[in-house]
Amino acid sequence: QVQLVESGGGLVQAGGSLRLSCAASGRTLRRYVMGWFRRAPGKEREFVAAINWSGGSTYYADFVQGRFAIYRDNAKNTVYLQMNSLKPEDTAVYYCAARAAGGSYGSWGQGTQVTVAS
Repeated sequence: QVQLVESGGGLVQAGGSLRLSCAASGRTLRRYVMGWFRRAPGKEREFVAAINWSGGSTYYADFVQGRFAIYRDNAKNTVYLQMNSLKPEDTAVYYCAARAAGGSYGSWGQGTQVTVAS
């Protein structure tokens, strides 16, 4: 199983940007589909974005609306989430996760807090 560690969260003003990183160890990320999820206070965890093994296909939740970009560097065993035009409603703990093609997300990081001040 792959171990995942997120970083890059913090406090930012509305309209600002953050880049989250998800570093993997234990196994190469090359074989995994990678996803970002988030959980806001009092809400269920929700899907944010995903990227296939090569980086050639990406998927986003509707609420992203072109503000976020997911990309990966397999040589560095790292996946990123670039978040621009942040809104207070983007405040949440962000998690990265990995799954084999056709499987479910079975490896999760510990999460990184993103707080967007209005």
